[in-house]
Amino acid sequence: MSKSIEDLKKISSQVRRDILRMVHNVQSGHPGGSLGCTDLLVSLFFNIMKRKEKFDMNGKDEDIFFLSNGHISPVFYSVLSRSGYFEINELNTFRELNSRLQGHPATHEGLPGIRIASGSLGQGLSVSIGSALTKKLNNDKSLVYVLMGDGELQEGQIWEAAMFASHNKINNLIGIIDYNGQQIDGPVDEINSLLNLEEKFKSFGWNTFLCDGHNFENLLKTFDDAKKRLKDNKPVVVIMKTIMGKGVDFMENSHKWHGIAPDDEQLKKALSQLGETLGDY
Repeated sequence: MSKSIEDLKKISSQVRRDILRMVHNVQSGHPGGSLGCTDLLVSLFFNIMKRKEKFDMNGKDEDIFFLSNGHISPVFYSVLSRSGYFEINELNTFRELNSRLQGHPATHEGLPGIRIASGSLGQGLSVSIGSALTKKLNNDKSLVYVLMGDGELQEGQIWEAAMFASHNKINNLIGIIDYNGQQIDGPVDEINSLLNLEEKFKSFGWNTFLCDGHNFENLLKTFDDAKKRLKDNKPVVVIMKTIMGKGVDFMENSHKWHGIAPDDEQLKKALSQLGETLGDY
């Protein structure tokens, strides 16, 4: 059942709390991008995607999601647990030895919701295209979603896959770009500029949408519109403007929080900015 906007906001606040506590607990992980993509993943798993109650690795007759920028695993794990894939208290095991919740998602331990090992940047779009083609072969009308980072688009494999998708009319695929303008070494425009990303995808034969990744009304409408445009026999990409570290003032818009954990005092300050809890694990 779809959630109200107010419910989505409350869930997102809780997910952000989960992210911070997970990376703080082991003093390891990637909070910046995770905080920035929280509103998207909450929207996808609670409202946008058509999902089965019980996880099925094949994903037949349901929408499926791939996380290409696998380093933002904290937000993925939190949303999976909060949407019922596994017990919330398992978040306590994040990045611990032999945990199912590794620093980058992995499949060998059978964590529900994880369909590929990810984190080697540039691969997720290719995998999602393969999944979308499989759905077509099986006459499966459900959709495939894939999230990529903006810095990740500096990988050449992305553009090979983008060409393939448009040439082969992969019209059951929605790509999503986390466009926060930051990567591990600094601002994306200073490391290797993406120039006009919207025009670039259009030139590769995709339908494109722009959206505010922190406005639930805009997110939900954009994806509703994006799904309607799949009838054009083209893949669709949603270029989602986000803020790295969203929700924590001293983390926002800073590449420095790409991959470091808050200390005790920083955690306390950050949690105080995120409002009431729905139930910390």
